[in-house]
Amino acid sequence: MVGESRRTTLADVARHADVSLATASRVLSGRGPVDHAARRRVHVAAAELGYVPDPAARALATRGGTRVAVVVGGHSAHVLNDPYVGRVVAATAEVAAAREVGVSLHWLPLHDPAELGRLVEHRGIGGVVLVNPTTTALAVVPQAMRGRVAAIGIGSRDVPSFDVDNGAGAARVVEHLLASGRRRVAMITGPPWLPCTHRAAAAYRRVVGEAGSPVRLVPGDFTAARGGTASAEVMARWPDTDAVFALGDLTALGAR
Repeated sequence: MVGESRRTTLADVARHADVSLATASRVLSGRGPVDHAARRRVHVAAAELGYVPDPAARALATRGGTRVAVVVGGHSAHVLNDPYVGRVVAATAEVAAAREVGVSLHWLPLHDPAELGRLVEHRGIGGVVLVNPTTTALAVVPQAMRGRVAAIGIGSRDVPSFDVDNGAGAARVVEHLLASGRRRVAMITGPPWLPCTHRAAAAYRRVVGEAGSPVRLVPGDFTAARGGTASAEVMARWPDTDAVFALGDLTALGAR
């Protein structure tokens, strides 16, 4: 009998079932051939001993990884300070914690998308959530990680993606401003390399165009510093502007 003061191990199960450690591992992992009688003994032994597989040991044994990496693309590591990134990490950690999986945060330099390939080859990483993906970054996802990488933004044939309809969201914001009586609405956009920036800007152009209002676009980069300078640029170029739509939390904070 195994004392309750310690966790039941795979070796305990193997001894109880009178099989080798390798056989017990193959049965409980579902990997490799095992005869029916031995398989049954292992399952019975595991049930009797209350064996629960250790997620870290199993992940290391299968090279599956013991943590999910949240990887964020950007020109500099300051992109990790974006409140949006914080919300992604918090949501990831909430789901991962229930499965005894850790979460780590990484910056992916835009000038070096190959860093993604090097990162995901780390044995401890079992999956990747890619934020601010680009086509060049998606192209370097190693074959071994296909099926274990998901993107928030654009995806590819091998990398599934999930995103919000920020074009429709931008349209609703501008429509609200126009409905409140504003007629000269300027927009501070996001980084030009992000597809979401183009969708939001296109929606803005469409809505103000339909309203007969002028198009006033100033590029932003999702930072508070640029939000401040872009806001000043708006007022210097168009002093009669009566509303500013800032794309992104930090941009809005800097523009206020």
